Amino acid sequence: MTREEVLPRQTVICSTLDCHPDPAGEVPLPLLITGVAGVAGYNALPYFQSRYPGQVYGLRQRDNVRLNGPGILACDAEDADGLARLFEQYGFRSVLDCAGNCALRACELDPALAWRINVLGVRNVLRAIGSAAVRLVHLSIDLVFSGNGEGGHVEQDPTDPVTVYGKTMVEAEQLLLAEAPWCCILRISLPMGISFNGHAGAIDWIQSRFKKDRPATLYFDEIRTPTYTDCLNRLCETMLARRDSGLLHAGGPRRLSLYQIAQIVNRVGGYDPRLLMGKPRREAGPIPPRAGNVSLDSSRLARLLGYQPFDPWPVDERWVPTHDRWHFERTAEEPGSPALLAQVLYRNPRRRTPSGPALRYNGGAPQP
Repeated sequence: MTREEVLPRQTVICSTLDCHPDPAGEVPLPLLITGVAGVAGYNALPYFQSRYPGQVYGLRQRDNVRLNGPGILACDAEDADGLARLFEQYGFRSVLDCAGNCALRACELDPALAWRINVLGVRNVLRAIGSAAVRLVHLSIDLVFSGNGEGGHVEQDPTDPVTVYGKTMVEAEQLLLAEAPWCCILRISLPMGISFNGHAGAIDWIQSRFKKDRPATLYFDEIRTPTYTDCLNRLCETMLARRDSGLLHAGGPRRLSLYQIAQIVNRVGGYDPRLLMGKPRREAGPIPPRAGNVSLDSSRLARLLGYQPFDPWPVDERWVPTHDRWHFERTAEEPGSPALLAQVLYRNPRRRTPSGPALRYNGGAPQP
């Protein structure tokens, strides 16, 4: 099975240089960002801290002792009393909930751990908020769907996850819709940005294989709608400042298979094209199960805002694969390199200003 057999090419480009206007409203402060060890939270923290100095805090699990810095607090998801004490001490008026264990294999092997972080953690946030006037924006995921259909999922589509991770994220959504109908749930896809440990993000994991001259096998028929974290940060700021409630899809406008994403990382990073392998997900092992076309239709969000909040990833059309061996097609003058990858895949080159500290390249994933 080839990429062309499972995925029609789709491209949507914003018509202006910067299609992400400043939020029309104020983010209630102070702000707590949970799950700052994950890609979405790790990239959101420096963005919001630069926007609101001294008013933004990040929450991590206690055992993640390497993740330290200004405003970072330690509290486990299952520690309801500890979380309540933090809310009392800091008086948070808004929460961006990015927490969740998204390690698919680990969740399959330890469903209880997945439930504690992905469901109990949300329940404890709600308990800590109580009756206080706190704005809550929660990030869910496209893997609440099996992807066995044609993709382009809308908010009304029934969920049917194939993984423990997806099932626990559905349970968290249902908990919020039942007990906190005033909150906003954003279903995201792959957030494309740096990760704290250098291999948790999609780009990081793929690049970690290539830079060590190890093969990477990705799937032709697992389809996602990735977003730059630069765009996601601006959207989260907008939704924190607004009062919209309920469930909204927040995937990017370009559909890409995992194999295509790896092609892009391989060619832009200047890595050996022979290291990339592709196969259909039916050939994957039983753990973890693989989802199919879980692409999201986020037109409802765009209509609500009055603009498209996401640029396509990657934003430059020349880095979009056109066939299965596209990543082999490079000239001697093509400037593929890890530094270029950091400039155009980790960051949105159309953004006028960075969404946090400048990146420096250290031979692996760029670090803030």
